[in-house]
Amino acid sequence: METMNRPRLQVMVKGKTYKVLEVIGLPGMVMPHHHSTGEAVVMVKKGEALLKMCDGEHKLGKDSVFIIPAKKEHTLTVLKEFKAVVTMPVNAEIRFI
Repeated sequence: METMNRPRLQVMVKGKTYKVLEVIGLPGMVMPHHHSTGEAVVMVKKGEALLKMCDGEHKLGKDSVFIIPAKKEHTLTVLKEFKAVVTMPVNAEIRFI
């Protein structure tokens, strides 16, 4: 059985228009190439991670907020114990590539 070394992603709450997910990871964990079918707002509560997209890299740290456009491929590498909340449209899907 393959061991998953990626951050945990789970839905915290769903409304009629938006849903909020929690992302938790340990240093070295990687969320592989993926995109969301809807725009996503990432709010970092703890730690650090490196968000890589085709147009560059963005270091995300505690209290930072970042908007990821819909359908924009990216990866996330955890640098320090990480916790974030992600808000996106309720019908948006995360698709791994």
